[in-house]
Amino acid sequence: MVDRAFEAALYAQDDTALDTGASLLASDPATDAELARRGAEFVAQAWRRGWQPADVVRIVRRELDDAHVRLTAALIRAQAPDDRPRGPRWTAQLAQLEEPDENTPRPDRFTHATAVLELYRLLLRLPALEPLEDARQDHKGHGEHREHRGDTRMLGRIRALLAKAEATGYPEEAEALTAKAQELMARHSVDEALLDAQAPAKDAPGACRIGVEPPYEQAKAVLLDAVATANHCRAVWNEPFAFSTVVGFEGDLEAVELLYTSLLVQAQSAMAKAEAAQRAGGRKRTKTFRQSFLAAYAHRVGDRLRTAAEAPVTADLLPVLASREVAVTDRMDRMFPRTTTTRLRGVNDEAGWTEGARAADRAQVGNKPRLSPRPE
Repeated sequence: MVDRAFEAALYAQDDTALDTGASLLASDPATDAELARRGAEFVAQAWRRGWQPADVVRIVRRELDDAHVRLTAALIRAQAPDDRPRGPRWTAQLAQLEEPDENTPRPDRFTHATAVLELYRLLLRLPALEPLEDARQDHKGHGEHREHRGDTRMLGRIRALLAKAEATGYPEEAEALTAKAQELMARHSVDEALLDAQAPAKDAPGACRIGVEPPYEQAKAVLLDAVATANHCRAVWNEPFAFSTVVGFEGDLEAVELLYTSLLVQAQSAMAKAEAAQRAGGRKRTKTFRQSFLAAYAHRVGDRLRTAAEAPVTADLLPVLASREVAVTDRMDRMFPRTTTTRLRGVNDEAGWTEGARAADRAQVGNKPRLSPRPE
C-alpha cells in the first residue's frame, strides 16, 4: 500500500496524484509504521547528501508550513538513535528541534497523510551539498580536533553582551556592549591560535551553514561575509537554498554566528526606527528603502570590521595566524573549487543608504585588541 501511495504521489507534482496517494494511506492504518520507517530512510539519505538537521528544517519551513516543520522535527528525532555520532554542532542542532506540542489538534488521517507525502516529496528531491565534515574524520565522526576548554564560559559572556546590545534602546550602550563582545571574540581567537601552536596534534578548520533568509538576502550575505572575514573565516553564499557556508576554526565559527546574528537584530531594529521617522516625514515605506538601508549597513560594518582586523600582531604570532589562514583557505578551496561573484541589486534609495550607514556607525564593533600572548 505504501509503495502504491508513493508511486502515485512522490514522483508527480499535481494535486490529484497527491490526493490519490493520501487516500490510499488514510484508508489503511496498518501503513503507519512502514510510513515512519520510510521517513527515517529519507532523513538518513539527506545526511548522506551533505544536509544537516538545521538545513532540512530551514528548507522545509521555507517551502512548506508549520505542520511540515513539526513532522520534520519528529522524523529527525526518531532517526537520531540509529545515526552515527556527528559531533557537538550536530548535537546542538538536534537539541534545537521544535518540541511536540500536546495542545496542537491532531489532523484527520487524510490531512496527515497529505502533509507526510508533501514532506517526503521535498526530501526526495534534495540535491547533494558540499559535506561539512572533514574527509579526515574517522567513521565515528571524530577528526584531528582537540578538546577546547573554556569555550563555553567565554562564549556565554559574549552571548550575554550581545543580547544586552540587542535589547537596549540606547545606541551608545549598544555600541559599548557590541565593542566589548568583539574584544572578547578577538581575545578568544588569539587564545585558540596560541593553543593550536602549542598542541601536539594541531586543530583543523571546520565549516558550518548559517541561514541567510529573504527578504534582502543579498545584503545579509554581504554582512555575513564581512563578519566572517574579520574573524579569520571565509563565507560562500548559496542563494537558492538561503544559507552561507562559513569555513574556519571552531572558536571563530562560534564568534561569526554570534556577531552576525546580533548585528542583524540591531540592523532590523534600527531600520524599523528609521522607517518610522520616514513615515513621520510623510514618506511611505518602500522595498527599495529597506534594501538600500541593509546594503549600506553591511557595507559600512564591513569597512569597520576590516579596519579592526588590521590591528598589528606580534612577530611570534604571525606564523601561527598565517598557518591557520592557509588551512582555512585550503579547506575552502577543497569544498568549493568553483565560485562566482554577484552584485547587489536594487540599491538606489539615497535615504535608505544614508540611514543604513548611520545605523552601522551606531552599531560599531570597536577595534580589536593587540594580538599578543596573554600574560601568565
